[in-house]
Amino acid sequence: MIVECIKPLSSKRYQIITDEQITFVLYRGELSRYHLEEGCELTGEVYRKIMEEVLIRRAKRRAMHLLTAQDRTQMQVREKLERDGYPQEAVEAAVRFLKDYHYLDDERYADAYIRCMQGRKSIRCIRLELERKGVPREIITHVLEQTETGSEEPIIEELVYKKAGAPHTLDEKELRRLYGFLMRRGFQSQDIGKVFRRYQNCH
Repeated sequence: MIVECIKPLSSKRYQIITDEQITFVLYRGELSRYHLEEGCELTGEVYRKIMEEVLIRRAKRRAMHLLTAQDRTQMQVREKLERDGYPQEAVEAAVRFLKDYHYLDDERYADAYIRCMQGRKSIRCIRLELERKGVPREIITHVLEQTETGSEEPIIEELVYKKAGAPHTLDEKELRRLYGFLMRRGFQSQDIGKVFRRYQNCH
């Protein structure tokens, strides 16, 4: 393949773009080490050396750093590495490394997320958020089956008391505001209605 463009990203970092639309990022010294310049041929052997000696190692270190800042799903790590300019092969190698050493575990992530969010959001909302984070549906279902959930009415009740204070008759504006707040968290309308009736009948 041919190096079509070497684009400076900073004073030290450069993005290499080939005629096969393979892109990766190297430092200035690495351009010299692998004799890369615009218009030159990038042989399979040299590309393999760059991949193994630089890109995969760097992707693993970057991925480890991402997880020290906060726990993430496989999809989140992949997306972040891709945005950082790592080619697909380096991304997948880093993800395999993290999974092999159990640093990256979507089931563990889902379990921790569910336990953290229970009491603040509905199970339906938690499920949707985990799906958006890339956790497979079967893993979410499995973890939820292992977690005691029960009725969500006590959670709604706690949120209503927190938002509205002591029981009183809710005016139309308060009802709309509270109802929208609870619906955005994924609670069922019938459960919200039951809690509202109990709340207003308590005063």
